[in-house]
Amino acid sequence: MPKVVVVEWMTLDGVVQAPGHPDEDRDGGFEHGGWHLSYFDDLSRAWVVQGYAEAGGFLLGRRTYENLAAYWPNASEEEQVIAEPLNTKPKYVASKTLTEPLEWQNASLLKGDTARAVRTLKQQDGPDLHVIGSSEFSQTLIEHDLVDGYRLMIDPLVAGGGKRLFRDGGALKPLRLVESQVTSTGAILATYAAAEGSA
Repeated sequence: MPKVVVVEWMTLDGVVQAPGHPDEDRDGGFEHGGWHLSYFDDLSRAWVVQGYAEAGGFLLGRRTYENLAAYWPNASEEEQVIAEPLNTKPKYVASKTLTEPLEWQNASLLKGDTARAVRTLKQQDGPDLHVIGSSEFSQTLIEHDLVDGYRLMIDPLVAGGGKRLFRDGGALKPLRLVESQVTSTGAILATYAAAEGSA
């Protein structure tokens, strides 16, 4: 049965909002978009590529789906190591506003209640499903005990505010560190699994 793994680029204070570029997500007046890119190095790039290659499919919120679908189908030849798995593997999208058929190949909407739909996916055979970005969707999965692990790149940076992966007031959820590495830019690549009996 597949596990659900949340994949995020995160600041030291837990912010995951708009890591890629300044206008990615200005909700709440967030002015620090693009904070993540300067922390990439060869090690972290290889780690990202490995994650896409290992995933059996992707779980996406609407905004993340629209951002990725607008770029990756037309990615350059040099980017195919990431574009190929994103374009060809199944993508399951949580949205109340999008309608099928979705334009991006191998993408479909999660039908009905999101948590129930993901629970059904977890009961099928296949490799793990990775949640990319999609902080609000991830929070829903966390609250329903549907997350089995995390792949986090934690940058040595404090954003001071913005959307965070973990909401205040949530349940205590022990994790087990599976693997960690430190990049040349001081970022930490950390893989966590839910502790026994906690997911």
